[in-house]
Amino acid sequence: MTTPGFGGMGLLDSFMFGGGFEILFFLIFALVLCLFIVMIVRGVSQWHRNNNSPRLTVEATVVAKRIDVSHHHHGGETHHMTTSTRYYVTFQVESGDRMEFSVSGREYGLLVEGDTGRLTFQGTRYLGFTQP
Repeated sequence: MTTPGFGGMGLLDSFMFGGGFEILFFLIFALVLCLFIVMIVRGVSQWHRNNNSPRLTVEATVVAKRIDVSHHHHGGETHHMTTSTRYYVTFQVESGDRMEFSVSGREYGLLVEGDTGRLTFQGTRYLGFTQP
């Protein structure tokens, strides 16, 4: 199909071979690359902030627990699926502030809402919870 005004070249042909596709491909590639770099910089800066934060131990109560399950579908001939599970526990400290930490499945299973004890953390990094 030809479109008048493009010298006999179709509109799609004009886009594909007239440079539009290359520009669009480059822009999408650059956007994905920038997002990847931003994610790496955020992760490294959070890791650095945690390492420079003081290690604190405070009296706290377990007030909530939650699980985040992600399903990942993989294509190909086998069409298999994998899942990943992340465990989170919310603690309330004496001041009334609440803090949520990512914990291991083992820690998650040992903690019960209403448990009181001593929470140890460094920045956003959970280090442990001991009960009397």
